[in-house]
Amino acid sequence: QVQLVESGGGLVQAGGSLRLSCAASGLTFGAYALGWFRQAPGKAREFVAVISWSGGRTSHADSVKGRFTISRDNANNTVYLQMNSLKPEDTAVYYCAAARNPYIPTWEGAFGSWGQGTQVTVSS
Repeated sequence: QVQLVESGGGLVQAGGSLRLSCAASGLTFGAYALGWFRQAPGKAREFVAVISWSGGRTSHADSVKGRFTISRDNANNTVYLQMNSLKPEDTAVYYCAAARNPYIPTWEGAFGSWGQGTQVTVSS
């Protein structure tokens, strides 16, 4: 059974930084693309970033490009999201997701396994 557990969320002031982690188990980690999505109150869940199985390819949403960076450590079955220059509009629950896909999908339907989410709150 695939399990994804996010951590690292919290409350931070605008302009600050956080690093989210997602520990995976129950899957062949290196065979999966890993992604981050987020859902703000009253809004649909949206794509944030994705990284290929090898870590060689990434994609970031335009809204976070230049501020957020996705990375992965295949030796420790963990994917990270480094978030810098945070803005109040980044406030959301952040979800880690896994896709058995050789590319870097950006749509929710490509991801078959999801974590429970971690709350990120950015104060102005």
